[in-house]
Amino acid sequence: MMALGPFVVRMEDKNVSREGASARQTRRSIEEVAAVVVGAAFHLHTDLGPGLFESVYETVLSKLLENQGLLVERQKPVAVSYAGIEFQEGFRLDVLVDKRLIIELKSVEAILPVHSKQLLTYLRLMDLPLGLVINFGAPVFRDSVKRVVNHHSDFAGSQLRVHSSESTQDKGLTRRRENSEPARTRKGFEDS
Repeated sequence: MMALGPFVVRMEDKNVSREGASARQTRRSIEEVAAVVVGAAFHLHTDLGPGLFESVYETVLSKLLENQGLLVERQKPVAVSYAGIEFQEGFRLDVLVDKRLIIELKSVEAILPVHSKQLLTYLRLMDLPLGLVINFGAPVFRDSVKRVVNHHSDFAGSQLRVHSSESTQDKGLTRRRENSEPARTRKGFEDS
């Protein structure tokens, strides 16, 4: 159970797959877990292509992640209390990986800003650092993944190089992809 302002959030341990969890040797960093998820999603998108129902991608991706030794929880109900009102199923997470990484799956033409906002709300309520919106409906995979961060600072294993910028008004993050565009600053918590 976790209290966040007027909200109290509780997770139920239903639909937990422990098959892959026993194969884990050591605890992976959140960035390593994200890299495994993106790699598996890439192969799934390449092999099956766009156009199937979200539930198909969820089932197959979950099994692929379990085979990689990750703990995968599908359709995880999260209880929420607000102003003394108890909601046993305030919301459902599509996939929770290693109890730390939320995956919000879509099978639509394009990821919309509301999808990232929804995931950021989940991350904030559960006090988790990182989530991925993965859209299997886009024709090209690079347009299919959106990272959303919530006070996440462990980018050591990431492909992104993050630097603090004292000159920015919002004290946001400046990022630079290796061998790519010059660094730029973005407001908010979304990282593409």
